[in-house]
Amino acid sequence: MDLISRENPARTTEIVGRVPVTGADGVDAAVRRAASAQREWAARPIGDRVATLRQAAETLAGRVGELAVLLAREAGKPLADCRGEISFALAHLRWVCEHAPRVLAPAETDDAAGRLVVRRAPYGVVGCVTPWNAPVILAVVKLAPALAAGNAVVLKPSPLAPLTVGEVAAALPGVEAVHGGAATGRALVTHPLVRKVAFTGGDAAGREIAAAAGAMLTPTVMELGGNDPAIFLPDFALSGDDYERLVMATFATSGQVCMAAKRLYVPRARTAEFTEAYRAAAARVLVAGDPLTPGVTMGPVISAQAADRVRGLVAASVERGGTEVTLGRMDADPESGYFVTPTLVTGLDDHAPLVAEEQFGPVVPLLSYDTEEEALTRANAGELGLGASVWSADEDRAFALAARLEAGFVFVNTHNRTGMSLRAPFGGVKRSGYGREYGEEGLLEYVQSAVVHAPAAFRRDGAGMSATAYPV
Repeated sequence: MDLISRENPARTTEIVGRVPVTGADGVDAAVRRAASAQREWAARPIGDRVATLRQAAETLAGRVGELAVLLAREAGKPLADCRGEISFALAHLRWVCEHAPRVLAPAETDDAAGRLVVRRAPYGVVGCVTPWNAPVILAVVKLAPALAAGNAVVLKPSPLAPLTVGEVAAALPGVEAVHGGAATGRALVTHPLVRKVAFTGGDAAGREIAAAAGAMLTPTVMELGGNDPAIFLPDFALSGDDYERLVMATFATSGQVCMAAKRLYVPRARTAEFTEAYRAAAARVLVAGDPLTPGVTMGPVISAQAADRVRGLVAASVERGGTEVTLGRMDADPESGYFVTPTLVTGLDDHAPLVAEEQFGPVVPLLSYDTEEEALTRANAGELGLGASVWSADEDRAFALAARLEAGFVFVNTHNRTGMSLRAPFGGVKRSGYGREYGEEGLLEYVQSAVVHAPAAFRRDGAGMSATAYPV
């Protein structure tokens, strides 16, 4: 049996756990089990379904400490961050349980035009392919609405973080887990009994999955990458706490977050002031080291390949005339794991790879601008449009600029997870994907309208109509 061995990215000689690779036959069996279970699950009243999900949430709540340690070891995220992610996932599960009965209730109209019922019907089996950077919440944000709606789910987590999310999936009804790389994902996405696919991940994998699903005419929801700009208008007024929050908006999870602040646009006249305040805030809050060590706020990146890529972006930036500003402190032996020194880079043009590409690591460019229109044009450049932020002392001014940004989610005076809300739909525009997660729109992604209609003309006392007539 082939196994996936997951190493600890902070101590690469340590194997955290192993999972078996699921071949095509195993994927087929999992999907067929899910399809069989789904019929019974969907037949249950939604009140019963959400009660079962609530109980699962309470069971998992009692395991947060244990699961957080496992997540820290396999993903390299600081322990407090792991507790937060798992707790947030459970909060989302409870939110779904609270709101799903209302949002997914059938709508019935009985009037002079006839009787019309619009039901919210489940798809059947949903295939979910999820990434490693926030494996629990990015699975639960799919699992919770899909299950509440009456679907069953086959989940394929990333082989770089399969362990914790596997434990969570096992605690939820109607979920099968399969493990592996591209071949396993392809077998899942192209299975004829999979009726919808939900994916979070990078652009290249997203294109492959969308193409495979499209060949089967299977609808998809895609949350892909972002190169998220943060625009600081000339009147921005940031306290020390604001700068600390901004630093973590980039460097939480070692910068490996799709909605992290990845390009900082600052008025030229305030660049020096901003740079020094940002560096000072990082010195206070940014401690890189082993995720299980108290006080550590940034762990390693996920793999040697990721570390090499980020270091290459920094080296290329220096070659183009950029200036490195080392941030925070390293509280670990860099050779023990995939540690990358957190870095701010100034003096780059917009064509530098660090600016034009999503870096997905602990390095961020600071870019000076002269006019608001210039900042807007530069921020909107490129094919990605997931998140963005606007910072201003005038909230109305910030909202006005936010409306012109090409992004699916714009934060005001914050960025990244401190700006999220369970009620707010999240997703991208342009090449950052389509469909939405969170909020009522996230619930509706996992149902399709099913209509029953009795036109008034053909009810007991109806006058009827010609066989060739059109309805009015």
